[in-house]
Amino acid sequence: MKVRLAVIADVHANTRALRSVLDDIGAKGITQVLNLGDSVYGPFDPAGTAVLLMQPHIQSISGNQDRILVHPTDDSRKSSTWRFVMEKLLHEQLQWLASLPATRKCGNVFAFHGTPSSDEEYLMEHVTKEGVFLFDSSSIQKQIDGVSAEVMVCGHTHVARSVQLDDGRLVVNPGSVGLPAYSDDLPFPHVMESGSPHARYAILTHDASNWSVENVALAYDWESAAKDAEANGRSDWAEWIRTGRSTLRR
Repeated sequence: MKVRLAVIADVHANTRALRSVLDDIGAKGITQVLNLGDSVYGPFDPAGTAVLLMQPHIQSISGNQDRILVHPTDDSRKSSTWRFVMEKLLHEQLQWLASLPATRKCGNVFAFHGTPSSDEEYLMEHVTKEGVFLFDSSSIQKQIDGVSAEVMVCGHTHVARSVQLDDGRLVVNPGSVGLPAYSDDLPFPHVMESGSPHARYAILTHDASNWSVENVALAYDWESAAKDAEANGRSDWAEWIRTGRSTLRR
């Protein structure tokens, strides 16, 4: 039996990008959608994003920036974006976020945000003082030890990747729907860049004994999204949205 599954991640409240992705998924006749978290945290439209993602055909898990909305830290409360999101979300939308699991199994596909044990760690990328590099197969396999699935899907890095492991399993990151680049200080200052402003997702297809991956990059009105970010105090997000790049250099 042929299986087709759309995988989305890291929407970050960008409803303009999300609508383009969901419309494309629907036009392709795909009825199963798996959302890998970091859904509503962003200087755009948190409540509108929640409305779109709370549809019954979309199965969601929680990301690290969903978790800090439900269980905030002192540091997270200091963020103007955190306060913006909390002011916009409705009570039932926060309840929905609180109900999301950290992992989910969909047939032979196992979903998590970062790694199976952490929503804050990168599964496939190794961050060093010199830059960001792809882990070798054995290092990735150690992080998914004990997971029984033919395919694993993760988000968090916002960079689309498909990695075939030495043991035959497939690991897929669909890229980010709503934020194509960002900078971070930990564990070392680094950037994650897709290189273009397109909204990204992936389609997994299982036919007979094989899995295939289709990476999709869609144009949408990213200039308006960037202006939304600027209006809500995040010129850095506006740059990432417009370019898929970050001016922070390694």
